[in-house]
Parts: sequence; C-alpha cells; structure tokens
Amino acid sequence: MHNYPRELRLLTGEDFQKVFDAVEIKVPDQRILILSRANGLDHPRIGFIISKKNIRRAVKRNLVRRIIRESFRLNQEKLPAHDMIIMVRKGAGDTGSEDLHRLAKKCWSRLNKKVKQAQSAK
Repeated sequence: MHNYPRELRLLTGEDFQKVFDAVEIKVPDQRILILSRANGLDHPRIGFIISKKNIRRAVKRNLVRRIIRESFRLNQEKLPAHDMIIMVRKGAGDTGSEDLHRLAKKCWSRLNKKVKQAQSAK
C-alpha cells in the first residue's frame, strides 16, 4: 500500500533545521539537490524547498512538488530511513513531467547507493 500520511513529511522548521545542521548525504543533480540524514525512524520523511526565484509561477512549483512527492510515495519502501530535503534548482520548472519522474527515480537510486556506501564505510 502506497500512501503519504503526515508521518512521511518534514512538517516543522525544527525538522528542516535538523537536516541542515547534520547533512550526512548530498545527492546533487542539475535540477534538484537532495540533502539527507538518518532519522532513527523506520520510514523516510521528505520536505521541499522550492523558491520563487528558481520557479516563478506557483502552478509550476506545485506541479514539480506533486511529481516528486508522487515518485517518493511510489518508492518509499525502497528508500532508507532518512529525513530528506528536496531543494529544487533553476530549470526544474521547465522540465516535462516524464523527465521529472525519471530524474526523481534516478536520484532515489543514487541516494540508496550513497547510503549503502556510507554504512559500509562505518
């Protein structure tokens, strides 16, 4: 069952600040940046930062958020128990829906790979 309850979201400024204060893994890409840290829970959580400077129109910002959130919802069982902040960069609003889906999926697999590398290095 793929759902998206409140427990899977970073809701408070404090949640976001914890990730910013102790970033363990960065997954950079041309259009998005994922900052991640272990959360000690049994599920991943996600939060978004999409500035007006990078995507002017609210409709586009919401579309990008919706597509990445949907990709997260479908792939949540495969993701590590981390808090993730998705920072959207310039140009993401000009990307098509299919390309955004592919980009998100690629970033999830890169995140998984980096988490496994970090765990094996410990």
